[in-house]
Amino acid sequence: MHTVLSGSPARLCRVTGHPSSRRRGFAVAAVAALLLAASGCAFGPPDPDAAGEPPNLPTPSADPSASNDDGLDQSVAVSVVAKGLEVPWGIAFLPDGGALVTERDTARILKVGPESDTNGLKVTTAQTLDGVDAQGESGLLGIAVSPKYETDKTVFIYYSTADDNRVAKMTLGSQPKPIVTGIPLSGIHNGGRLAFGPDGFLYVTTGDASDRGRSQDKASLGGKILRMTADGKPAPGNPFPNSLVWSMGHRNVQGIAWDSGKRLWATEFGQSTFDEINLIQPGKNYGWPTVEGKAEGANKGKFVDPLVTWPTSESSCSGAAVIERILVAACLKGQRLWAMELTDSGTILGAPRPLLQGEYGRLRAAVAAPDGSLWVSTSNKDGRGDPKPDDDRILRLVFSGGGAGKS
Repeated sequence: MHTVLSGSPARLCRVTGHPSSRRRGFAVAAVAALLLAASGCAFGPPDPDAAGEPPNLPTPSADPSASNDDGLDQSVAVSVVAKGLEVPWGIAFLPDGGALVTERDTARILKVGPESDTNGLKVTTAQTLDGVDAQGESGLLGIAVSPKYETDKTVFIYYSTADDNRVAKMTLGSQPKPIVTGIPLSGIHNGGRLAFGPDGFLYVTTGDASDRGRSQDKASLGGKILRMTADGKPAPGNPFPNSLVWSMGHRNVQGIAWDSGKRLWATEFGQSTFDEINLIQPGKNYGWPTVEGKAEGANKGKFVDPLVTWPTSESSCSGAAVIERILVAACLKGQRLWAMELTDSGTILGAPRPLLQGEYGRLRAAVAAPDGSLWVSTSNKDGRGDPKPDDDRILRLVFSGGGAGKS
């Protein structure tokens, strides 16, 4: 059961020390029945802002029949902050509270907010890139904002040319400067997620680009998670000498996120049986193509097993984000978010819980916003979805009970 909320406009607030921005007149839906385990999930109302007034967010509504064996309920309020986009792939937040969003097929970088208009947050084109070749799953993919953006104004992008995938740095309005080239390219399995880790280095996910042997080849950049400096050089402490490779044996990683213990989590597309959630450790091998899912028989112990596996029909998860103790994976074929509670020791407590199942179609990016909410993009115009009139959209999720949506 779902309840449509009306009346209270939503407000998107900045983190402490920055001005807040308002969003008015959005359609808001409350989605019930996210049932999470007890530990660490006491979400509660958002804290008051600096002026002493609580953020004017939609009131989450829960289905009273939706509870687990412990009698615990969890709900989330959802608002559409942008609509009418074309395959939004990556989302990265700027210091002013707005976000940069890449569109895979148009090669546009959009600025979303923090200003609002009658449709939600104001959407403008910051730049359209030349030299991007969008074929199949390739195109303009991930984006990351420099941790020093307020002084260096630098943005990092992952994109496809006619010959390769590459990572580039740029200031908005200027031409990208490639810092890593030669990442294997295909119509499928291009990876493409970028994110700065808590160590200050840039992490990049790549796919096997339809050649599964690349994943086990340390000399290839395909089927890996890479770790690099802002100039594209191997970061200090990488596990293999003079190599960008941080972990290997991946088929197609499109989501990475860190928890409060600075542990790296990743979503991974399997082939036809299992998709995975992996806890990434430097220098470790995650088994593809020898293993899909958990290793068995003679392969047991040779590779790192995933902590969670799902049938591909229920998952095919792309983006990943961590909100306090909750790891969220945004799924394409599964058309849902999977929410998992993380423990202090780096495990997953209880069973993953589905959220937004079938409500918004295919879900691609998932990013923790500066105000503690979660932004998720739909991917219904990517040739595999069933687009609705407002697609593609960016959704903002505020969990009931505190962990998300704080000012």
